[in-house]
Formats: sequence, C-alpha cells, structure tokens
Amino acid sequence: MATNATIYKAVLQISDLDRHYFQDHTLTLARHPSETEERLMVRVLTFALHADEALSFGRGVGTEDEPSLWQRDATGAIDLWLEIGQPDEKTIRQACGRSKQVIIYVYGPRGAEAWWENQRASLDRLKNLAVILLPMESVRSLAGMASSSMQLQLTIQDGQVWIANGTQTLHLELQRLKSGG
Repeated sequence: MATNATIYKAVLQISDLDRHYFQDHTLTLARHPSETEERLMVRVLTFALHADEALSFGRGVGTEDEPSLWQRDATGAIDLWLEIGQPDEKTIRQACGRSKQVIIYVYGPRGAEAWWENQRASLDRLKNLAVILLPMESVRSLAGMASSSMQLQLTIQDGQVWIANGTQTLHLELQRLKSGG
C-alpha cells in the first residue's frame, strides 16, 4: 500500500449480463494523496467492467511500467492492460507491445474528447487498442458515491452501467471511441 494513502474497502456485487458474469468481489484500495476520488472510483468501475479472479490492480499513480489494472495468464504474459485517464502516446504504444489487449478508459475535466482527437490518427493503427470515453458528469456522480466502506451493486448490459449504493443509483453510458482487440 502507498505511504500516507487513504484506504477504501469496497464490496461489489457485479451482474454483467453481456459476459454472463455474476460474482461478488471484496476490494481493498489505497488512494494515493495525489489521486482524486474520481480516479479511484473509475478504477473501481474499470475493475467491475472486467472482473475476473485473475484481474489485479497495478502499483498505482506514477508507475509507468504498470497499468491501472491488468490480467495475466498462468505464464505471466499480459492478456489485458487497462489504463484510465489520458495517457501519452508512448505509454500506449508500449502497452500495446506488451499485452494482447489494451483498453483505455478516458475521462477528464479538461477535454477528454480533445485528447482523443489529438491522439486518434497515431493510435488508430494499433489493432489491439480500444478507447472508451466516460462522461465527466457521470464520473463526478460516481465520485460522490465514494466512502471508506462501500457496498455497490453494478449491472452491466450493452454498454450501459447501473451503479447503486443503497441510497442512490447512477446510470452511466460507455462511449466507444475505438474498438480493438
């Protein structure tokens, strides 16, 4: 765990109708002092969207050689590299070279769409890369659900995500900017 990190515990009840995946997961997350609750909750969402027993979190903010989350096979090869935010082109290319599939969940208060337009031409060639836009308004609402001890129910179907915490429900629509893998 990171030094001076804030610890969050989350119990996720995941019903992914697209993958026929129905499982509960208990997560312990460390939020680095420089990490926002928005980013923390996007990590939780990303975990839920790809939940698997082999999926794990990377070492965290500022670690360039590891993604936010990843899944390795039994030999240690990287099957899935999941990144969040607006990574630079060099990082994305390296990830695509090291992993079978790379998915970036892009969001941000300062122009996630503009980031994509600037990166699109150079990243379109990467066949194992997918890019998904998370609407910033939804990310802010998701961050409002953050607490040191969370119980979240997530239902996923056709690019739609419903997240409930017992007092509120959030509907989030994933916007696929690039398909790949």
